[in-house]
Amino acid sequence: MSPGKSLLLNLYYAGSYPHRAWSNAQRRRQGRAPIMVLFYHRIADDKPNDWTASNATFARQIKWLKRRFDMISLAEAQRRIRVGRNDSPCVSITFDDGYADNCTRALPLLIDQGIPCTYFVATRNILDGSAFPHDVARCVSLAPNTPEQIRELSRSGIEMGVHTRTHADLGRIDDPQQMYDEMIVAREELARLTGRDARYFAFPFGQHANLSPQAFRLAREAGYSGVCSAYGGFNFPGDDAFHLQRIHVDDDMIRLKNWVTVDPRKLRSIERYEYAIPKAQMPVETAGACP
Repeated sequence: MSPGKSLLLNLYYAGSYPHRAWSNAQRRRQGRAPIMVLFYHRIADDKPNDWTASNATFARQIKWLKRRFDMISLAEAQRRIRVGRNDSPCVSITFDDGYADNCTRALPLLIDQGIPCTYFVATRNILDGSAFPHDVARCVSLAPNTPEQIRELSRSGIEMGVHTRTHADLGRIDDPQQMYDEMIVAREELARLTGRDARYFAFPFGQHANLSPQAFRLAREAGYSGVCSAYGGFNFPGDDAFHLQRIHVDDDMIRLKNWVTVDPRKLRSIERYEYAIPKAQMPVETAGACP
């Protein structure tokens, strides 16, 4: 963020904070405190892309969040949504893709502090060590996690989730077999790697155009506990707990503060993705089944 934009956002945050503090207090009293799911990609001290945050910024963000929010797992986030009441604002931390640099300081920090985290990985990149396609397109080669790192993270209490096999845009896939490969075969690969079933799936890119009713249906049929989008948005008690909306976090403190204290502009402008499960069934040989 440029210095000018940062200054303007800081001024907006300070000026609107009294109103949002009052609104958040009202939500808590009504049992309507938001259930927020944040997602990161890569934590490192270089800056090859817009989705890398520095180790220092990450540590500051986690410290700030811990003082103000319940730090919870995705399963607890779903429970609070389902019961229809939440008296305390809360945050669940997730990561997408699976970058090796996250194992240097970011994930050890979460493990040491006992902060729940769900770590979504694209399995082909983990298994063959290839760079992620969005980095290759920018002529950057950043190392993915190794299989041993994934096993060790799983043993350390980090929950592993599926982010497709190839970081595919599921909104552009019509072929049932290809969809099955990206969502179910990837889950089987991750289970073989960790020795544990993966409960959650995160859509690559995660905007409205990258989601599809077919993918939601297959996730339900396959026994996933929930799926995560990435277009921003807040989850409230009584919402659909299967679809968890997530907020992206970058290398900036003020944007995080502005998001998680519920910017009223974002609350009004972000349209929740609504999906209708198609009635048509997949061919028998590719029907989703819990591996």
